[in-house]
Amino acid sequence: MKNLILSFVSAGILFSCGKAKKEEAVAEVTQEEVKETLAPVSDAIMENAVIYEANIRQYSEEGSFKAFTKDIPELRKLGVKILWIMPIYPISTTKSKGSLGSYYAISDYTKVNPEFGTIEDFRELVKTAHDNGIYVILDWVANHTGWDHTWLKEHPEYYTKDEAGNITHTVDTDWTDVADLNYDNQEMREQMKKDMIYWLKEEGVDGFRCDVAGMVPVDFWDATVAELKKIKPVFMLAEGWEPELLENAFDMGYGWDTHHKMNDIAQGKADAKEWDKRMVQIDTMYAKDDILMNFTSNHDENSWNGTVQERMGDAAAMFAALSYVAPGMPLIYSGQEYDMDKRLLFFEKDTIIKKKGKFFPLYEKLGKLKNNNPALHGGKNAASYTRIKTSDDNKVLVFKREKDNNTIVFVSNMTKEPVKFTAEFEGKFKDYLSEEELESKLGQEYELDSWQYMILIKE
Repeated sequence: MKNLILSFVSAGILFSCGKAKKEEAVAEVTQEEVKETLAPVSDAIMENAVIYEANIRQYSEEGSFKAFTKDIPELRKLGVKILWIMPIYPISTTKSKGSLGSYYAISDYTKVNPEFGTIEDFRELVKTAHDNGIYVILDWVANHTGWDHTWLKEHPEYYTKDEAGNITHTVDTDWTDVADLNYDNQEMREQMKKDMIYWLKEEGVDGFRCDVAGMVPVDFWDATVAELKKIKPVFMLAEGWEPELLENAFDMGYGWDTHHKMNDIAQGKADAKEWDKRMVQIDTMYAKDDILMNFTSNHDENSWNGTVQERMGDAAAMFAALSYVAPGMPLIYSGQEYDMDKRLLFFEKDTIIKKKGKFFPLYEKLGKLKNNNPALHGGKNAASYTRIKTSDDNKVLVFKREKDNNTIVFVSNMTKEPVKFTAEFEGKFKDYLSEEELESKLGQEYELDSWQYMILIKE
């Protein structure tokens, strides 16, 4: 982060040379201790978790479970507590796109794609994740199957049909490589539930990320997840923004509109006031215990809409930090920790170059703060969020998060030009990233460079 430029006024900022207030020590947990203490997923885990999306095919040159498993300890360094694995099932070849096809065109819900390895390899991945204190959720595709799925021949009644009686792909989409499932068929619903249960009971996964969850009837999710929870506690992520998905079945949904605001601000199409409107919208639309996932990228955004650098440019680090300190749970997509600046191919083999640069140490520090400071709790008992008024709320975003006598203040310039401003907060703080100590007073004038930000921990 660039050095902070400060303009002193009569109530100027005072830097203390004294010793910072001793922070609460967090003991290093050995891997053996984790093995003994890993508990079922819970609401408490959700409060301070970081989630990681794993693209097995593109993560390594081998594109295998084994290659990914080797790096799971690296994810632990980033504070990752939930590992979302993109679909691992065999891919249909009929009507497939590209030479390898889409992960989301599944031919069998209870087997693994031999492209990635064996079921024994997957079991080792799950075990290694659990040994490192990380829960595993599988990407589940309930809206459609690939055209090679056995249901097409054995149970054509499971699928949506056109007026001529032909099975169709999902209406109003270009998803021609998949066949749309008919949720009016109760037998299909029951089999779908049984296939999900297999992964919980037989393979030890801890929940699911459910693809296009809003395109599947809510009553299916509500009834099915209730049955899953009778087996073990689960973490459920919906690829959807609809509040009704979070009423019963799902713990977390996508913060799509939050993400879009980030892109718009980075591109100069919106200002900090638009962020404020989004925070009000969340309070209006969602219940207090609903969780939204914050992200600057994911597999869809990267492949179809552009890399973080393409969409956010020099603002990328600031928005990465914002995704951690804002209410919700932050996501890291495969490769972001290695400064990935390319659109990964979706239907072909590609490879992430794993070379640490700017973002690995940044995510490492942000993850530690998220894991350990209650002021960043973002689960069902989240820390409070309060917008702090500044002299230029169109360009500057300042807010505080508070919980259990812990306070964090986030200060950022949301423009590409330097900005001077005052902000209505005071106290003694430690700048988390620079480790500088400072005392702020009302009327203090600040000057921040383009996209510059501070994460201030109140002493």
